[in-house]
Amino acid sequence: MAYLTVDSVSKQFGGLRALHQCSFSIEPNRITCLMGPNGAGKTLVFNVISGFIRPDQGAVRFKGADLLNLSRRQIVASGIARTFQNLRLFDELTAIDNVMVCLKDESGNSALSAMFRPLYTRAALRAKTERCAAYLDQVGLGHKLNEPVRNLSFGQQKLLAIARLLATEAELLLLDEPTSGLGQTALQEMVDLVHQLKAAGKTLLVVEHNTRVVEKIADEVLFLHQGQLVARGGTAEITADRRLTEIYFGGEI
Repeated sequence: MAYLTVDSVSKQFGGLRALHQCSFSIEPNRITCLMGPNGAGKTLVFNVISGFIRPDQGAVRFKGADLLNLSRRQIVASGIARTFQNLRLFDELTAIDNVMVCLKDESGNSALSAMFRPLYTRAALRAKTERCAAYLDQVGLGHKLNEPVRNLSFGQQKLLAIARLLATEAELLLLDEPTSGLGQTALQEMVDLVHQLKAAGKTLLVVEHNTRVVEKIADEVLFLHQGQLVARGGTAEITADRRLTEIYFGGEI
């Protein structure tokens, strides 16, 4: 049984065929990169897997279970979480509060609990605060836990988005262009973090345009074009294919 399977997924918007019979599978505890030119359908695939868009046809299965009948919340509960290109952080909240709202553990959250079980509620809050601090430390933001998000650099905000995924306890992480817009230092921090997540047992599906980053992180590359999978293989194999480099760059890499 494949870990994640996207099977013959198609989606049209008006007369535009955005995905057409798109099929692929990925295996656990690997880093798989989605590549392809702009408009190839990479982020749309993420939207379908995570429940933000329903396809016109096809199936998506995670560890054998059908995802298309689940809500977005249920998909996260099943073990899949994603980042977004626009990050979707709460700018006025602190870093630790941004992570707190994504925690899978909801113990002590109710008003009744606060009223009638205050000691339990305070203990639960302390435990969750410690867990969130650990997630921030894991991504290198332990020194920024009480900093408002608006004061964080763009690179730090991208790391915070990863910490929020960790709080969901998801095992499959979908990262949408995690290195885009980053300077060299922040880019290397993100590359290192991706490897650390894999070492910690996570599976990663990553949309990435930077071929140098793909070379550093990918166990396998899936190449999309016009809403279809047209090639898969190792990074060297994909980047050596003149047909694919014509599609992606209009020439050799």
